[in-house]
Parts: sequence; C-alpha cells; structure tokens
Amino acid sequence: MKLIVGLGNPGLEYERTRHNAGFMALDELARRHAVGGIPRSKFHAAVLDATIAGEKCLLVKPTHYMNRSGMSVGEAIRFYKLEPSEDMLVLVDEVALPVGEVRLRPSGSDGGHNGLADIDRILGGAEYPRLRIGVGAVPKFMARADWVLSRFMSEEKADVERGIKAAADATELALSEGFDAAMNTFNRRITQPDSKPAPKKAPEGETPESSTQTSTNEDSKTGD
Repeated sequence: MKLIVGLGNPGLEYERTRHNAGFMALDELARRHAVGGIPRSKFHAAVLDATIAGEKCLLVKPTHYMNRSGMSVGEAIRFYKLEPSEDMLVLVDEVALPVGEVRLRPSGSDGGHNGLADIDRILGGAEYPRLRIGVGAVPKFMARADWVLSRFMSEEKADVERGIKAAADATELALSEGFDAAMNTFNRRITQPDSKPAPKKAPEGETPESSTQTSTNEDSKTGD
C-alpha cells in the first residue's frame, strides 16, 4: 500500500486557491486512477482507493485545515503499518517555485509550510518524500498568507494546468520506475521560455486569512 497525500484546505471557498495545489494534483490522480470515484470518510480525511503503476494506493485529502494535516497522515500510517520514507508521498504547494513547475525531494525541511510542519510533528521527523507544486512567488505588496489563500488568475491557467499534470505524471513515474527516476525527469524548469512573467497585480477575490500565526489547538487555513 502506498499513501498519496494532497495538502489543502477543505470547503468550497478554498477550491483552486494556491494553497490547494496539493488537492488539485490529487484530484487529477483520482480522475486517472481511482476505483469507484466516490470518496469515503476515513482517517479524518476524504480517501479513495487507486491502483497506480500496479501499486495499490490510498489517495488522502485531510478534512481539517492545513495546520492539522498530520492527524490524517499519522492515523493512516499507523493503520496500514507503513514506513513514511518508503510508502508515502505528500503533494504540497510551494511559493519558491513558479507556477507550472514541480520538484521532488526524498525528505527535507517544512520550508515554513504548516501542513508539512504538522506532519513532521506527528511522524517525529521529516524523512518522507514530498512533491512541491509551484504556486508563484509572493508579491512584495502581499502577505504570504493572503497570497497562498488567493485563487490563481486567468492568465495563469495554462501554467496551472501544466503544473498539475506534471505533479500527477511525476507521481506515476515515481511509482513505476522509482523516486530517483522521477527526480531526474521532473526536477528541472518546465516553464516555457516565452511564458509570461509572474503577475504583479494582486488577485481579486477574498483572502480570508491574513495572519500567519498557527496554533496546535486550532485549525489554521494557511500553511505559512
């Protein structure tokens, strides 16, 4: 059994926000591979069974806000008696990458992302693979929390679609040919040379979370 975890915030108001890139990539994997297609509730998450490259997988979307993502991961890891470094992949948004790019790492720091930080806390370490999905650098005039809770803009649509496809493709390759093969293939710039530069205008729409502080007792929508 392999555990594929997409990070994001539950609720319609957060659909297709930058912080939900992990959810979006998981949805693409579900579209391609899920058995039945109707999620069930388990491990404080919405889960789907899938078979990817001959591997039985559980696709997991935690149903708590970002800073409590570790609860779902910990329960699933313990239930299936999995080894995080071998049996899990976390799909997560990354402000240090342009929209349309992805990076795979076998382990690493949380990079200021509270979803990863909570998983690290629950597992007692950061020795597990993660696939970072670019959501664009934070504009100078915006707080990081406001940026990641904003929606992608219309002019980013092609890059978003390419990044989500790349995340799903990279996951498939990691399962079929190994993590090293996936890193060698996808850990490079994939944005086309004629792509438009990062947008400079603030996105329209609500950004409901302005604070970057988190609490171990309360859910937080932002992963920063």
